[in-house]
Amino acid sequence: MIPVIVMGAAGRMGAQIISLLRGHQELRLAAAIEYKAHAAIGRDAGEAAGGEKMGVTITPDLPRALKQGGVVIDFTAPEVTAETSALAAGAGVPLVIGTTGLTDSQRKALTSAAKKVALLYSPNMSIGVNLLFQLSVQAAKTLGPSYDIEITEAHHRMKKDAPSGTALHLARLLAEAFGRTLEQAAVYARQGREAARQTGQIGIQSIRGGDIVGDHTVLFAGAGERLELTHRAASRDNFAQGALLAARWIVDQPPGLYSMQDLLNNKSKG
Repeated sequence: MIPVIVMGAAGRMGAQIISLLRGHQELRLAAAIEYKAHAAIGRDAGEAAGGEKMGVTITPDLPRALKQGGVVIDFTAPEVTAETSALAAGAGVPLVIGTTGLTDSQRKALTSAAKKVALLYSPNMSIGVNLLFQLSVQAAKTLGPSYDIEITEAHHRMKKDAPSGTALHLARLLAEAFGRTLEQAAVYARQGREAARQTGQIGIQSIRGGDIVGDHTVLFAGAGERLELTHRAASRDNFAQGALLAARWIVDQPPGLYSMQDLLNNKSKG
């Protein structure tokens, strides 16, 4: 059984991952981490996740938890993730990171950690969303630059970052398909009389409301037709299941920076 250290154990994703670890055949919950002042400190992680006790107490002591080895799963905040990656790399423990909203310097922290340990980073762990990444790039290359691209994403009212990390990753992949950068192609809002589209732009629009788990649509609009590729998440289970799949896979990889695409390509070859 591979020990799993869950960061943000009392958060939405952390609790979901802990729930799915209950009874897992290859992975076991070894440590549940939250920041020092969190109200869940001292509680049993299983109870905090809405189930029965699992015999693991939520603690702020990550360095001690890392002594158990295994793998870290982190869906927290960018500044926490950057620090966690450095600590885990120093302890020789691989990581699976799904935190969104990372700055360039925080991304560099992951790259640095990946020189010492295997680190899988993806803004979305869903198998379906990662297939959406592949299909969107294929569609863009097939349709060509004469088709305008717009990305729409919708999430629950409590989501802090906008656009979503998934939408930004989609836009980055699509921009790169045409030899451009995200910064060159992305347009985040249009308003007023100067809002006419320019060739090569990728529009990204965000919706926040209710309890929407996560919807992402890529629109390719051409002359006389349009193509839409959409993924809708009905629950967080698919993200958590993907994270556990990634955790099981990453422990067998050499040091390096990986994505869910690497995992999927590896599985298809197998």
